[in-house]
Amino acid sequence: MKGERCYTPKCAIERRRAVPGASDSGNKRRRRLSEYGVHLREKQKARYIYGVGEAQFRRHYADASKQKGPAGENLLRILESRLDNIVFRLGWADSRKEARQIVSHGHISLNGRRSKTPSIQVKIGDKMTWMERSRNSTIFEIAEHQSARRNSPEWLQKDAKSMQGTMMRLPERQDQDVRIDDRLIVEYYSR
Repeated sequence: MKGERCYTPKCAIERRRAVPGASDSGNKRRRRLSEYGVHLREKQKARYIYGVGEAQFRRHYADASKQKGPAGENLLRILESRLDNIVFRLGWADSRKEARQIVSHGHISLNGRRSKTPSIQVKIGDKMTWMERSRNSTIFEIAEHQSARRNSPEWLQKDAKSMQGTMMRLPERQDQDVRIDDRLIVEYYSR
């Protein structure tokens, strides 16, 4: 499936060891990344996975560093509790990009109000459901079928019959499905 590849050992970001270009490049070796390069790569990986732009990612980091607790864990918690990510984690979309599009097109309501902003921070107790007008669409049928097959994380409660989801608690580090070293991201921004 489209969104599942980066969660397997076949992920191109994790696996890339060869020099780009022709496969018969012989003795050419990739240079070892500098410390800055390692930090930058981890930040870019997180941005790519969650589909967030540079300015928005920087704002998320600024918000995370103002909160109590480790800035890296707070950043990952902020990224995980975005509406588009929650739609993906509920199993209503194959990928975060698809979830972002579903939210942008106004198919999801948050606490009874139509939401078109994928970056909205969902709070504990917030309820997500499909808009009534969207329940007749093909995308809803596909999401309904996918939702029945996929499990949601423990911090989300999903009702597959009524296609509703509720955030029960904030996501913790062990609840995340991606391998991101938040320490490297914090070091990148603290240089």
